[in-house]
Amino acid sequence: MKLLSKEELIDEIVKISKKGWFKSVKSTIDTRNDGAVGNTLEFLLGIEENNLPIPNANDWELKGQRTETSSLITLKHIEPSPQAYRIVSNLLLPKYGWKHKEAGKKYPETELSFRSTTYSSSYTIRGFKIIIDRPLEKVRFIFDSNKVEIAKQEINEWLHSVESRVGLGPLSPEPYWGFNDLRRQIGEKIKNCFYVIAETKRDKGQEYFAYTHLIVLSGFSFENFLFCLENDIIFIDFDARTGHNHGTKFRIKQGHWKNLYSDVKEIF
Repeated sequence: MKLLSKEELIDEIVKISKKGWFKSVKSTIDTRNDGAVGNTLEFLLGIEENNLPIPNANDWELKGQRTETSSLITLKHIEPSPQAYRIVSNLLLPKYGWKHKEAGKKYPETELSFRSTTYSSSYTIRGFKIIIDRPLEKVRFIFDSNKVEIAKQEINEWLHSVESRVGLGPLSPEPYWGFNDLRRQIGEKIKNCFYVIAETKRDKGQEYFAYTHLIVLSGFSFENFLFCLENDIIFIDFDARTGHNHGTKFRIKQGHWKNLYSDVKEIF
């Protein structure tokens, strides 16, 4: 594989953007989170996934997104500690999960779901929240039954089921992410990024991309990362069901790169 400088790689992406539409390398269409935008660009560049052809490739990440999506951008999958306990499968799903909407249809009748976009400023309707605990140097995931929106019948019934399964006290063990672990894992993953945005169209069930924007991001700051968590710019997403854990993700709102990086350059 030929090595390119950062500037040469930018030039290659600019050339691709000028050629118009390209068939997605993925046969399925899932605008929620299938990575097809980035995967297709990697194919067009002639590179293996997550293997950018520049000398310091380990310092760079390629991320892509569709123009029409308003979804959050995944920064990194990181399961909560204590990881040996397997928090999602051993605690959150069996003790705090709720019936999956496809239970008894696509999945078994007993299929549970635990999907929670969780932030620091307020509790979710099911009473979950994250706390950026600077003295303890950890991001904590907590549950408070007094914050559950019991006016909603479905949620109230769920809370009663939680009470019968595990009680209404705090999570035990309490899920968390240590600052040192986050600093290493997040910092290494997204220290610098090429972020591309693509327009999409569909023809006979196949998706096509046209690359319309390239933003080069550098100067990641862990302190900025904590600031984003504290100010609801970065969220934590749980996305699991009984049969499969799609992973716990740290995700950022669109349009907030300047809150995370000191150098944000829009190439086109």
